[in-house]
Amino acid sequence: MSQRVQRLPFGRVHPALILAVLDLAGLLIALYLSSVELAGALPYCGPLHGCEEVALSQYSRIGGIPVAVFGVCLSLILLTLALAWWRTGDRRLLAAHYGLSLAGVIFELYFTWLELFVIGAVCVWCATYGLTLLARFLVALRVWQLRDPIPPGHIPEHASR
Repeated sequence: MSQRVQRLPFGRVHPALILAVLDLAGLLIALYLSSVELAGALPYCGPLHGCEEVALSQYSRIGGIPVAVFGVCLSLILLTLALAWWRTGDRRLLAAHYGLSLAGVIFELYFTWLELFVIGAVCVWCATYGLTLLARFLVALRVWQLRDPIPPGHIPEHASR
């Protein structure tokens, strides 16, 4: 009976933990933007001033709710899914993370289009959040493509030497 050594797509680190770190980074960005918007202030963007223009645009809110609040909700859900997948190994949680991050990327593409071609300014905070979302999607996609089940909290044998 041969023992199969399972390789993780990201070396010694379970990909759910990579997703969790990216989810946490996105959550922190969205929390900053949400707290600033809900306080009635403008996000600090340095010398670029794009954040202020984007925040003052009609596109910064959906139904009166700051777009960043939706980012907080999405990031919390994605973080929960990543940690639950890491703990249980249930690939349905990865699939949910993949699907939700894909939906987020599609919204980010639309929002970036608005920034570039309608608003005429780019918010570096929003762009950074978008990059974390794209990274989350790509990590989930890569793991999903491999299709080998990764046990919860697993470190492959060859990585522990």
